[in-house]
Parts: sequence; structure tokens; C-alpha cells
Amino acid sequence: MSVTISKHPLVLDKISRIRDLNTPNHEFRRLMSEVAMLLGYEVTANLPLKDSKVRTPLAVAKTKKISKEVVFVGILRAGLGLMDGLMKIFPEARLAHIGIYRDEETLKPVKYYIRFPEDLKDKIIILADPMLATGGSAVEALNLIKSRGAKEIHFVCLIAARSGIEYLKKYHKDVNVYAGCVDEKLNENGYIVPGLGDAGDRMFGTN
Repeated sequence: MSVTISKHPLVLDKISRIRDLNTPNHEFRRLMSEVAMLLGYEVTANLPLKDSKVRTPLAVAKTKKISKEVVFVGILRAGLGLMDGLMKIFPEARLAHIGIYRDEETLKPVKYYIRFPEDLKDKIIILADPMLATGGSAVEALNLIKSRGAKEIHFVCLIAARSGIEYLKKYHKDVNVYAGCVDEKLNENGYIVPGLGDAGDRMFGTN
């Protein structure tokens, strides 16, 4: 597993504003989308290419095109905030969704919705969730993705806890992680500290 922590000034600045409890819901959503675009640039930096040719108004140009199909997978509901930004940089990608919530008492992931393309074999999967806290939801989502034949998978998040990264590495060491930043700890309720609170609630204005 490789773990890439962004050092981009725009990512760090936007995450600072995302963390701020005074940031309104509409601004929170916009910032999440913008950070997703920036992180998406890093995640897609090594997509495989194939030789191609296109006819310009003047001649034929030798070019490069992405050689594998890309699928963005969002973990509902907070993952929707990242999907918007990812789709802006690569609208040709296919989309999939996994509905998982964390039981507040056991902190275990509970699945309630799954919608994928029929076959994920030979496709590049980019799994998106704003927070990598305990790692339980991410591991469960990756289990589902791999059960459908996926081999090349990347995980992207805004903020990761170190314990979440280690938990992910324990079960899916072949998955590369891209994060905006890393926080040191979780509280007794499994939330990242200092974190940003509940990303879903702050996106949609719910409690």
C-alpha cells in the first residue's frame, strides 16, 4: 500500500475552511467538490495510456488516450460530495454507489444499498469517502468491490486517521490511499479528532 498525503497549498487551504464549524452548508459542499478535483488530479496521475491518432484541422497527430475504463465509487451519503468534483475532471468515468452507515453503538458498518456496473474486472476503481476514521466502512466497501472482480483500486478521502490507514492496510494492502491530510486520533465515538465533524450532516444541513 502506498499512502499519498497531499502537500498542495490549495488542498490544505480548502481543508482548513472545511474544518471550520462556521463554514455554511453550501460553502462546505463547494469546498468538498473543489478538493475532490485536486485530489482526483493526483489519483489519476498514473492512469495507463495507449497510443492513438487524431486528425487535427491541419494533419494527423500522434496522441495518448487513457487505456482502461475508470469507475468512481462513492460511499453514501457523504461520498457524494467528492463524486461531484471527480466527475468534473473525468466525466467519461462510470459511476457506482455503496450505501454504508456506521452503527453508533458498535461502530460496525451496515450495508443498505449497492449499485455497480455488472463487471469491474480490468477497470480502474476510485473509491471516494470524505473520512477514513475507523476504516470499517472502507474495508467493507473494498470487500464488495473486489468480490466483483476489481484488481486495481484507489481510495481517496479528505481526512484520514492513522489508525484507519493501518486498519485498511491490514485487510487491503494492495489499495493505494490518497488523502488531503492525516489526523492523529479518534474519540470514543469513532470520530476523527480534530477532524471536521460529520461530513454528511455538514453537507446536507442535517443533524
